[in-house]
Amino acid sequence: MSRALALVAGEDIAPARPYAERAEREDPWHDRAAEFLLAQVRRSLPARLCGPARGIDRIADLTDRHDARLRAATDGELRDRARDMRRRLRREGFAAELVGECFALVREGAARALGKRHYPSQLMAGRALLDGRLVEMATGEGKTFAATLPACTMALAGYPVHVITVNDYLADRDGRAMAPLYEFFGLAVGTVVQGMAAAGRREAYAQPITYCSNKELAFDYLRDRALLGGRTSRLQLAVEQLGGVSTRHQGLVLRGLCYGLVDEADSVFIDEARTPLILSSVTRGRDDREDCRRALEFARALIAGQDYALDLGERRARLADSGRDKLDACAAGLDGVWASPRASEELVIQALSALHLFHRDQHYVVSEGKVQIVDESTGRVMPDRSWERGLHQMIEAKEGCELSERRDTLARITYQRLFRRYLRLAGMSGTAQEVAREIRAVYRLDVVEIPLHRPARRAYSADRLCATRQEKWQTVAERVARLAIAEGRPVLVGTRSVQASEELAAVLAERGIEHALLNAKQDRSEADIVAAAGLAGRVTVATNMAGRGTDIRLGDGIAELGGLHVILTEFHESRRVDRQLFGRCARQGDPGSCEAIVSLEDEIFVVHAPGLTRWLARMAKDGAPPPPWALRALRRAAQGAAERRNAYVRVHNLKEDRRMEKLLAFSGESE
Repeated sequence: MSRALALVAGEDIAPARPYAERAEREDPWHDRAAEFLLAQVRRSLPARLCGPARGIDRIADLTDRHDARLRAATDGELRDRARDMRRRLRREGFAAELVGECFALVREGAARALGKRHYPSQLMAGRALLDGRLVEMATGEGKTFAATLPACTMALAGYPVHVITVNDYLADRDGRAMAPLYEFFGLAVGTVVQGMAAAGRREAYAQPITYCSNKELAFDYLRDRALLGGRTSRLQLAVEQLGGVSTRHQGLVLRGLCYGLVDEADSVFIDEARTPLILSSVTRGRDDREDCRRALEFARALIAGQDYALDLGERRARLADSGRDKLDACAAGLDGVWASPRASEELVIQALSALHLFHRDQHYVVSEGKVQIVDESTGRVMPDRSWERGLHQMIEAKEGCELSERRDTLARITYQRLFRRYLRLAGMSGTAQEVAREIRAVYRLDVVEIPLHRPARRAYSADRLCATRQEKWQTVAERVARLAIAEGRPVLVGTRSVQASEELAAVLAERGIEHALLNAKQDRSEADIVAAAGLAGRVTVATNMAGRGTDIRLGDGIAELGGLHVILTEFHESRRVDRQLFGRCARQGDPGSCEAIVSLEDEIFVVHAPGLTRWLARMAKDGAPPPPWALRALRRAAQGAAERRNAYVRVHNLKEDRRMEKLLAFSGESE
């Protein structure tokens, strides 16, 4: 624990926990008020005086001081310096001069192990990450490589390092790519991906540096908490071991939440924080097939707007009085769940949700006879995740799949509470300024904007608004034909769902345009598709799987043609996700261009700006072109409404999670 005290104040270490983590405290109202007032003062002053970037701009000079001497050193001498650095970091901490020397050592090791050196902007990012901040680096500026600076420094100091990203593909890719640098200094790397056994996970977390996804980390933490039960401390575990009565400690896979570095942090901290993480176990002995069949049959017979109402924004169904009357008549004489008015109504509401609010190839896919949830923010399937309260089984019944068994909750936590338990937390993203205030309020992280290494050369074409979905696909196909076939440029077309990607793929096929399709159904081919996406005349249609962490390298001669062109076909609920897709082009000073081609039938407009959308649709039917301001106003209204709703959901989830923790603590159960 003594080494952990160097990362946080002693009173911040959580007591009665089996390994090091930060105590979670809710600040009193007067501290929150003072924090708000201080933020207003800081916003009114120049960034150089009080901004979060103050103090990191010297790191390049401090690093360069050691450059000539380290270039002349042998590999063995560099490793000897690294071993000496471990002792000095433990004794002196992360003083600026010592960090500069350590970064110089890592940079020289990277040049020898990976064949590339850190830029000054990456050194600045590394210093901010080491200090426990969230850095915003433009897409393509090398966040993955910059992360090796604080990761090596922390690992050399003896702290377990978790490099956390948004999916298994990126965790495995980045861990493999950076491993030669870490291993140059004798730092082993572990990688945690879905499907690993507990022993493999324990071994991976035992390494100095571990790459993993946010979901795998969260569920490993929950499994540890469920295994221990209650508030079992390290002292209790030690006593049980001495008595020979406990093997619980042997089942733990983590060894502490010391330093967490989160890649694509805005996605993890904001987009995925809307849904609490729930660890569950199978409930056996209950057969829901007949109840689901009956509920779906009844729900199909109800009249929309009369017997029930749908809230598309909240994705929720509500029975009207006439619907309840019909349900009472239908359930008369039935036993089981139908004998309870409350339980039967909930069952019918789940059936209505399954029929009208959750759609195949948009919210889920059916693969090998199983319903698998698709994460909208990443475009990837989550095979081990399921909807709760019987909704998953209802969707399985709708699709004619074999029903999985219901699950009971063992433990739950939100990302907000999980990541605040790291003794030191840092993050990096290409899009964080829009949510900087929320990240500061919830995670205590200042957002630092890192300057570009090279000037951006991204060209933005005028966005287009089409009247119908089909018109949109035809317009996209014409644009693709011109750019890819006539000009020979590679084109990446981004869609929001599997269904949309397949619709566009069909239109391209009709026109004889060769293309690659990347969505949740083709995720095994992801690496090959991404590797070829920057070649001449290549057309790639992809969901959000190609929106984050994807580095599309240009083929020979493509820069002279104008680089990669990106087409966005539907705005997302957050502008940050749109920026991530546009960021696939014009990386590291390369040329590139982007545009948006959308339609009035897109879900975000229909759900979040229905009035303006209907008015523009009537204009389109009358043959009048939309006014020049229409798309800007429509996007602002729809995305503003969606982001406000999502922010409310995050706040509600955090409050609910705290309430549940207090209830569980009172009952003596685990988290």
